[in-house]
Amino acid sequence: MQNSLLVSVVGPDRPGLVEQLSRVVSQAGGNWEGSRLIQLGGQFAGIVQVVAPEAALDSLTKNLEQLSDAGLTVSVIHSGSAEAAGEKAETQTLEIVGQDRSGIVAAISEALAKENVNVIELATDCREAPWSGERLFHTEATVSVPEGVSIASIVEKIEAVAGDLMVELKEDPA
Repeated sequence: MQNSLLVSVVGPDRPGLVEQLSRVVSQAGGNWEGSRLIQLGGQFAGIVQVVAPEAALDSLTKNLEQLSDAGLTVSVIHSGSAEAAGEKAETQTLEIVGQDRSGIVAAISEALAKENVNVIELATDCREAPWSGERLFHTEATVSVPEGVSIASIVEKIEAVAGDLMVELKEDPA
């Protein structure tokens, strides 16, 4: 039986970190299923979903945790059988842009939570506005919208967080 692991990794960025991590996975017979890796503030941070045979889990977990010797903080979560697939929910991708301010992520996520919207993926950054040079907050959020809740209502609630927030629905490429 194949099992799924979620591996989070944080440490000082340098060349070769992805190679080290992928080599440990590969040597254990694991398959790198998906990941989100990024450099933030001079640190390497990421999460990787690995699928591996049950017989390899203990060894794989031990070898992943030994990456701490390379200066990485590693956490391994056994998330269960890879065959146990949940129900596929309909998702929407929202692009949100507005003037940057403290607390904007908290306010947007509160608006989503009040509607029982599940955040599947969230990426945020700040950019300079093309003409004014002001800092703009930008996020792309993939969300799962519960049955009976309209996406128009969700957009309206997010835009109500601040007068300058603009929300656009993005077409998910099929």
